[in-house]
Amino acid sequence: MDETSALLPCQHHSAPTEGPAQQDADCKKLSHEKITVNPAVILVDVEVCPPNKSHTDGDLERLIVAIAEKTGLEPDIEFEVLASLQSTLRAADWRVTCVIRRGNRRQGPRVIDIWPGDCTQNAYGVAVDIGSTTIAVYLCDLQTGEVLGTSEMTNPQVSYGADVMSRVSHSMMHPGTHLDMTAAVREGLRQLIGELTEKHRVSSSQVLDAVVVCNPIMHHLFLGFDPYELGQSPFTFATSKGLSVAARDVGLPIHPRANAYLLPAVGNHVGADAAAVLLCENLQSAASMTLIIDIGTNAEFFLGNSAGIVASSSPTGPALEGAEITHGQRAAPGAIERVRIHPVTKHICFKVIGSDLWSDDPAFEASIRGIGVTGICGSGVIEMVAEMRMAGIIDQTGRIGGREETGCAACFQDGRTVAVLVYQGTTKIIFTNNDVREVQMAKAALYASVRLLMDALGVQAVDRIVLAGAFGSHISIKHAIVLGLIPDCAFENVTAVGNAAGAGACVALLDIDARSWIESAVRHITNVETATHPDFQRYFLSASDIPNADDPFLLLAKHLALPRVDFRKRSNRQRARQ
Repeated sequence: MDETSALLPCQHHSAPTEGPAQQDADCKKLSHEKITVNPAVILVDVEVCPPNKSHTDGDLERLIVAIAEKTGLEPDIEFEVLASLQSTLRAADWRVTCVIRRGNRRQGPRVIDIWPGDCTQNAYGVAVDIGSTTIAVYLCDLQTGEVLGTSEMTNPQVSYGADVMSRVSHSMMHPGTHLDMTAAVREGLRQLIGELTEKHRVSSSQVLDAVVVCNPIMHHLFLGFDPYELGQSPFTFATSKGLSVAARDVGLPIHPRANAYLLPAVGNHVGADAAAVLLCENLQSAASMTLIIDIGTNAEFFLGNSAGIVASSSPTGPALEGAEITHGQRAAPGAIERVRIHPVTKHICFKVIGSDLWSDDPAFEASIRGIGVTGICGSGVIEMVAEMRMAGIIDQTGRIGGREETGCAACFQDGRTVAVLVYQGTTKIIFTNNDVREVQMAKAALYASVRLLMDALGVQAVDRIVLAGAFGSHISIKHAIVLGLIPDCAFENVTAVGNAAGAGACVALLDIDARSWIESAVRHITNVETATHPDFQRYFLSASDIPNADDPFLLLAKHLALPRVDFRKRSNRQRARQ
């Protein structure tokens, strides 16, 4: 097939802000990547020899001869298509377009439909990324490789739990409810695919293929499998291999005889979404020691280069996405997404989604009329903690200092601890010491897992860091390193690649050979179980400090010096008085 510049939602772009208008704008800005457009489903326009008294072959046999002469393929045919073959050929005056699903190791090519006339410009597919928090669908042209549009929504399963383990716990406590979660996610997909096909005037019968990527628990819940075994050690999949299923069996509203391909999982809690990220980053050919992190409610990691790759995951929890924070929320208009604290005056200013102005601009209040200040989203949470550390409002251990100790007028007594007033308007937004602790717990789990991967390869530093996922595209690299969320690294060697899992799904949709490649690649990756590793707790405790109690972060020190403050003595005195 052709090699063409296909429009992919991958390399180095800013992730979309929620909302249809922004999604459309983001789709237009997606960068071009050189890939091979070699889809699993092709359209072949053929003219079939009409029957005569000298030729007694059946219509199917003459159709296959016509296909073979044009493509070299000799496909089987779906029974439903065979049943209407004769009437279709005659109504079309013997010229038809054959919809052929190409073969693999397990099955040869098959004709899944026949359309009258030349319809070779009507081949589409959907790439689906089912995340714990967000579902994203990409509508792709299988002929050109172009992403025509994308749509996303909050995963409707959040009503059963904010993170995957909460959903597993729910299904354990209420046997059979995993099927309710299956129905919820499938209904969400039907809605998203329906919106895209209607908007781009594509018939559902023209959507001929689908690729789905997801983490292990979303994989089981999408397929209708009970995730019970994934909720306990040794975290056993029903199957972790690449899987091709009938689209109608999993509720996708596309061609009734289309298939849906699910990428293989890497192992344990490193799923097909992580494998999809690997399709984009070509880590197996890298010379430098590269760390890939896909940060969400569950973070997945790859570390390595051409000499070898190790992988792992960490249940970071939802704190880094704004959940479990006093005034935390998902990214939406009104959410604080950027924070700055003056190092001398300690004045706090911020930006919210939906306004281009900082909060200390005289026109800020007018700019947020109608959206307000509603909370703090994930990127704002990370910047809030990092800025407090850089301004000396919290110490290395994460304690917030009092107003007199910090010189920050926004600090106030909050029971036995101190909190910070971020905004006082029609709403009151505060950030508490417990909020800082939630962030510390999440980032420490992530960092400890990375350190164990470094130990597995015998390295003390990484040369390059790739932040995947929509969240990774929004966070500030400097603030992430100050927080100790990621290892110390030269700022210029840290890049964000957007929804690389969605991009990988598009690659697998558009190139059938990519599916074979990733199935082979995951078999050569070493999976490291970090949660039960004897050194995990030691690394976790060190990483609870900001940025870290033991690792020196020397490259960060070249950019800035963090204040030497210690508020533990005040805390001890306060406890003694009480």
